[in-house]
Amino acid sequence: MKRRAFITLLGGAVAAGPPAASGQQSAMPVVGVLDSGSSDFVYLAPFRQGLGEAGYVEGKKRLGLLLELVPGAGRVGVLVNPTDAIRTESNVRDVEAAARALGLQIHVLNASTIGDIDAAFAILVRERMDALFVIPDSFFANRRVQLATLAARHAIPAAYAQRDYVAVGGLMSYGTNLADARRQVGIYTGRVLKGEKPAELPVLQPTRFELAINLTTAKALGLTVPPTLLARADEVIE
Repeated sequence: MKRRAFITLLGGAVAAGPPAASGQQSAMPVVGVLDSGSSDFVYLAPFRQGLGEAGYVEGKKRLGLLLELVPGAGRVGVLVNPTDAIRTESNVRDVEAAARALGLQIHVLNASTIGDIDAAFAILVRERMDALFVIPDSFFANRRVQLATLAARHAIPAAYAQRDYVAVGGLMSYGTNLADARRQVGIYTGRVLKGEKPAELPVLQPTRFELAINLTTAKALGLTVPPTLLARADEVIE
């Protein structure tokens, strides 16, 4: 089953359409922001803050899904790459807000090298964290086998942003459908080749998200995947 959830930030009028149901999945609203000014996240921060105060927090969905798999979790480690300071700060702020909304305590762990990842897992074990939440990052994506292996070795349930982690043994992922995102790039390229000016093309945000679960890893961790969660998954690996 496919997720049909997205938040499009084009750049202030706010338009919200009615939620569209998809199978058994809970509906999500579609929100657009139209502005003649800059679409830089600094200018959108107040809008996002307002959404957060209303209960719509980025990161809340992935943390919520992780809690469905690990219902007793109260303390979650959050792995970030400090070398990308701006993105890391934004992601941590979102996760902190989501954690407060869900009643979770988080422990931020920094890692930008292979050794840092090993050290982060040592802290997770020592502090007896209930689960791990990995912030989207290209370095982590390249080290997905290491992350999945360490999570399995130390019996730590972990949530990621891409299905590639789940394919190599990670527990679960929820994030952008990269194949669809690349398809959109191809469409844009075709429009430019046909003569459209890149500067006049609208800014796009991801419109398709996917949930993947590794059932074998869940069983190894002693976790029972709720049938409702399995029904909402786009891919189940056994």
